[in-house]
Amino acid sequence: MSRPGRDDAPDRLYTLTGGRSRPAPDVSFDLVSLVVAESDPVPGMPSEHAAILRMCGRPTAVVEVAAELGLPVSIVRVLLSDLLVQGRIGARHPRPVAAPHRLPDLDILEQVLVGLRNL
Repeated sequence: MSRPGRDDAPDRLYTLTGGRSRPAPDVSFDLVSLVVAESDPVPGMPSEHAAILRMCGRPTAVVEVAAELGLPVSIVRVLLSDLLVQGRIGARHPRPVAAPHRLPDLDILEQVLVGLRNL
């Protein structure tokens, strides 16, 4: 059984994305952004879109989608942006990391160190 996306020839990838190399404007997906299907696949939908909707019945990271489809992450981001614009998926992005100038709480670090020593 062949799975969608297994042919990664450049012309195939070009066709999948309609020649686009970037997601829709104002749409970005981090590698660990979680994607969830908001609808079921419909007849006539590209097979990669349908496969994404089927696998994202539960929250799935962008990198997992790319690995399952056997496609480069850049291509998957374009496909996901298409589905997001169509309202077929929802995306949950990771929380921003604390500002680099902000040091971690020393009490918590000390508790972690004590816990590690007790192991």
